[in-house]
Amino acid sequence: MTFPFTANSLVKDIVNELPKTSDVFKKNRIDFCCGGNIPLSLAVDQNGLNMDSLLAELKLVFDKYENAEKDVEVWTDSDSNTIIDHVISNYHRVSEEELSMLSPYVTKVSRVHGDNHPELLKVYELFYEFKKELQEHMAKEEAVVFPLIKQLGDGKVENREEAINLIIELEKEHDHAGEILRKIRAVTSDYTLPLDACGTYRLVYARLEALEGLTFMHVHLENNILFPRYLSK
Repeated sequence: MTFPFTANSLVKDIVNELPKTSDVFKKNRIDFCCGGNIPLSLAVDQNGLNMDSLLAELKLVFDKYENAEKDVEVWTDSDSNTIIDHVISNYHRVSEEELSMLSPYVTKVSRVHGDNHPELLKVYELFYEFKKELQEHMAKEEAVVFPLIKQLGDGKVENREEAINLIIELEKEHDHAGEILRKIRAVTSDYTLPLDACGTYRLVYARLEALEGLTFMHVHLENNILFPRYLSK
C-alpha cells in the first residue's frame, strides 16, 4: 500500500486512520484532538516545522504498521530460535513502547472524562494491571524461559520437568492477560464510543483495541506454535 498522507491530509484523519501517528504529533506539539481539523500543511506552518521531516516521521509509523505480522502461520516451519528472536523484536519491544506511550493518554482520559463516564476509571485500573503483568511476563520470558527453551532445543537442559513447568506457567499468565483484555472490551462495550467522545478519547479506544490484537498475535505465536514443540514431547 502506498503512503496515503500528504500536506493536504487533515491531522485528525491521519490519527483516525493510523492511531500510532498521534505520538508523532504529540512530539511535535501538534494538537490532533481539538485542533485536528486542519490540513497538515497548516499545522506545519503554525508550529514552524519542516514538512518533509514530518512526513518522513509519519511514513516511519506507516511502514512499521504495514510490515506488521499479517499471517503468523508462516512461522510454523521456522526454528524456535528464529521465532523467539522474532517475538522479542516484534512483540516484546513493540508492546513495551506502546504501553509506555499509551499510558499518559489513558490517564488523561480517565481524569478528564471519568466523572461522566465511570467506565473509564475501570479502564484505567485494568490497563495499568495489564501493563504491570505484561511487562513482568515479558521480562521473565527473556531472562529465564526463552534461554531454557533454546537449551531444550540443544538438549542441554538438565531438569526438563522444571523447564516444562515454566512454560506451563507462562501459558497461565497468557490466560490472565487475555482475561484482563476481555474485561476492558466488556467495560467499553466493545470499544463503543459515546457521542461526546473527544479525539483523545477516540485515540485511547483505538489504541487499546490495537494493543489487544498485538497481544493476541503474540500469544498465538507462543501458545500455538512455539510452546507445543516442547509440551508434546
